[in-house]
Amino acid sequence: MLEVKNLSKSFGERVILDKVNLTVKDGEILSIVGPSGAGKTTLLRCITGLETADAGQFLIDGQPFDPQGTAESDRVIGVVFQDYNLFPNLSVMENITLAPIMVLKKSKDQAERDARGLLDELGLSTKGDLYPWQLSGGQKQRVAIARALAMNPKILCYDEPTSALDPAMRKEVARIILDLKKEGMTQLVVTHDFDFADEIADDILRVKAIDQPQDVAAEE
Repeated sequence: MLEVKNLSKSFGERVILDKVNLTVKDGEILSIVGPSGAGKTTLLRCITGLETADAGQFLIDGQPFDPQGTAESDRVIGVVFQDYNLFPNLSVMENITLAPIMVLKKSKDQAERDARGLLDELGLSTKGDLYPWQLSGGQKQRVAIARALAMNPKILCYDEPTSALDPAMRKEVARIILDLKKEGMTQLVVTHDFDFADEIADDILRVKAIDQPQDVAAEE
């Protein structure tokens, strides 16, 4: 279980997050929804260690956790970025196996076996030798998910996973997220798409625009 307590973040004099609290239960999906500028992505970046919080506490299974602490962070929280962040000069297989080899110290053979299993699971079994520029947006999204899963994270976070996808691919991403839930994956999804959030989430946190008092409320 992930808990965030009294998280605050400002850029200069501009307050983005003000004492935000949230909980993501084991095996469940939490969606964070709200308009552009509400701080959704900043919140996600603080949780994943890509931004430094000004104040607040992070707990994993009741124990303090520093998202920026060590390489262990990569094995606890995985991230699927809005623009995928795939390395354009690496093949799909190389994108997925790079971190397991470098961080988890897996052998190349083991990393590739694990990657092939993920590609099969995500319907990309024939795409391992292709490069990102040869893939559709939906395929890039699935490669990004496979790359995150290759690190065996306890929690998987998504930043606007449907923002660039057509309705058919939006349904496909929803299916993948719900399938991962069936496997026990704890997931946190940042989205502006309220309907998508309602479709996938066990709980929803709604954040207000930054020019309004910051308020985060949970609903079943």
